[in-house]
Amino acid sequence: MSDRLEFAMELARRAGDFAHAHFKAFDLLVIESKGHQDLVSNADRDTETLMRAAIAEHWPDDGIVGEEFGRTPGTSGFDWVIDPIDGTANFVRGIPQWCVALAVAKDGEAVIGVINEPSSGELFHAVKGGGAFCNGRPIRASHATGIGEGSIGTGYSVRGSSMNIVKLIDRIVGGGGVFFRNASGALMLAYVAGGRLIGYVEEHMNSWDCVAGLLMIEEAGGVILRPDPETSLEHGARVIAGGPHVFAAIKDIADDCFRV
Repeated sequence: MSDRLEFAMELARRAGDFAHAHFKAFDLLVIESKGHQDLVSNADRDTETLMRAAIAEHWPDDGIVGEEFGRTPGTSGFDWVIDPIDGTANFVRGIPQWCVALAVAKDGEAVIGVINEPSSGELFHAVKGGGAFCNGRPIRASHATGIGEGSIGTGYSVRGSSMNIVKLIDRIVGGGGVFFRNASGALMLAYVAGGRLIGYVEEHMNSWDCVAGLLMIEEAGGVILRPDPETSLEHGARVIAGGPHVFAAIKDIADDCFRV
């Protein structure tokens, strides 16, 4: 596992540097729409190509699940789950809130997670049973005891109901809390692991957006709604996460808002 962790961290740095070079010339990007508020650029595809090539060279028997090019099956039981640029809507507009997200799953369960935010120079990582870190320093989830003591990250995609997210935000604010959204779900999950946000909720996230961050939150002492390892890599999952003392309250709100 240590070899894969070292490789994953170096690959996240390399991919981040590569993507950041494109970011500094964002006005030259070739941008396409994949759907409602769902953008992709040549930088996304080129960065994922770089990552896939490096993984295939070093770990040829491992599978790969990536946002831009789908799934490549493997035979080792390990899968690399990659989002080359999470927060593309920010990336293509010159907003420095995006990251490279990379996880390793064994038989569907995350064992390594790395999130690199090149614009801030922060590299988050976690290994199952080994803790969570930002730039090598241990991080901990928030010990807030109520939703009024911090901000809750929220995400939305067309895979969920627009009315549900409106209801969720109303419940958070009505309960004395504050909602936070920076258009990068992976990065917000890293912020939960670091105690900057007290929790995060999204009706549905793809695996490449959430696998790394959910592992970080658990390793940082937080609580998550555990995704089903049998289906989550392929189909994604509902995401609810928070500090140990507020998770139950956040889950109650999410369960009520996501009934429809």
